[in-house]
Amino acid sequence: MNGVKRKRNVLSVKQKLEILQKLDHGDSASTDAEDVLNEGNTISHSAALQSVETLLDYMGQRGFDYGDITAVRKICVDIRQEMNKQQKQRRIADFLKQ
Repeated sequence: MNGVKRKRNVLSVKQKLEILQKLDHGDSASTDAEDVLNEGNTISHSAALQSVETLLDYMGQRGFDYGDITAVRKICVDIRQEMNKQQKQRRIADFLKQ
């Protein structure tokens, strides 16, 4: 990039967890993300999943409590279930279009 530095906005672990919990409840995370990053985009399931998996790695390295790690793993499972549900709905919609 020829020496050009990009400003990088980074969410704290607490902010990520709050946004992921809202996604888990079916809410849009765009409002929180906009407040933190001044962006109006919603967080995709795959981006959320990647963030949670990164958080799990961090928690494992830092020796977090088993209950906390289990709660974060549940968020991963919930995100994957929602992704699978949406994929199934897309497949059904595509099939019906034919």
